[in-house]
Amino acid sequence: MIARTWHGAVPLENKQAFLDYEYETGVKDTLAVEGNRGAYLKVVEQGAYAHFFLCTMWEDMESMMAFAGPEPTIAVTYPKDEELGLISDPIVIIQEVTSADNPFENTYA
Repeated sequence: MIARTWHGAVPLENKQAFLDYEYETGVKDTLAVEGNRGAYLKVVEQGAYAHFFLCTMWEDMESMMAFAGPEPTIAVTYPKDEELGLISDPIVIIQEVTSADNPFENTYA
């Protein structure tokens, strides 16, 4: 099992709009790919920003690459990200895990 974790932040005033957008894009898009075993979203407010952590679970690298493309360590971006003030980490974390259980204590997914 493989976990792929992305991080990005938006200004607090855009938190709800980005949360809704992330469900319509990143979460739904990953869940629609064969081989996906879960998508978990955590939101943490810190200062003037809402930080988003999306951890997706995959049965193998091939299924992950069906979503992320040939360079799965590069963040997948969407057209409205910039409009919502997203500051995206360009690199995601990929690691082997023992289960597809939720890695976050408090989540929105």
